[in-house]
Amino acid sequence: QVQLVESGGGLVQPGGSLRLTCVASGSMASYNSMGWYRQAPGRQRELVAMMTTIGNTNYADSVKGRFTISRDGAKTTVYLQMDNLEREDTAVYYCNYLSANHEYWGQGTQVTVSS
Repeated sequence: QVQLVESGGGLVQPGGSLRLTCVASGSMASYNSMGWYRQAPGRQRELVAMMTTIGNTNYADSVKGRFTISRDGAKTTVYLQMDNLEREDTAVYYCNYLSANHEYWGQGTQVTVSS
């Protein structure tokens, strides 16, 4: 089992920045990916960004150049630095852990971009 705890969501004006943090605990595979999905009202959950334990990354086209994903040295924490936020980024953001045999989700954190 892997537990994921997210933090860092909130209300921000367009053009502003937020940093999301997800801390993982439990039995983690030596090779895994961690990252973020989001779900806006009335829409399907979509990938925002993912990063593997060896540093490979994948970003949604809509966030490239604005969001940056990173992981700590122990590979138990994943961050999402979100800059130049747009109203369309408003959603619940979910942390995701994926290994060869397991997938886990965090509880979600709300990000609202509004003036």
